[in-house]
Amino acid sequence: MNEIDYKKLLNEARKFFALEWDYTKLTAVEKMAVLLSAMAFVAVVMIIVTFALYYLFAALISVLADALGCMWGAQLIAVAILLLLLLVVIAFKKQLIVDPVARFVSKLFLKPDDNE
Repeated sequence: MNEIDYKKLLNEARKFFALEWDYTKLTAVEKMAVLLSAMAFVAVVMIIVTFALYYLFAALISVLADALGCMWGAQLIAVAILLLLLLVVIAFKKQLIVDPVARFVSKLFLKPDDNE
């Protein structure tokens, strides 16, 4: 091989690595877009669920206040239910929150691409 072949090989290697770098950047941007859109979706769902729970518990307090005859007793029962829900979420944090998030992120970033 002569010097021209080495230069040609070096030039082709530069092109190859430049293309690989571009592909890596595009893949990273695509996966970050999926991750950010999933986070935005979860945020919107959480806001809607928060409003729904607010109105659900307002209605529950109203019904309990009529049944018990006192508003503070109905509010205490509603708070007890919310605290119980909080304890359930804390107790099952791994199954409800950590595992699904870890599974989503690992599938997103570690799954092999279809075109490789």
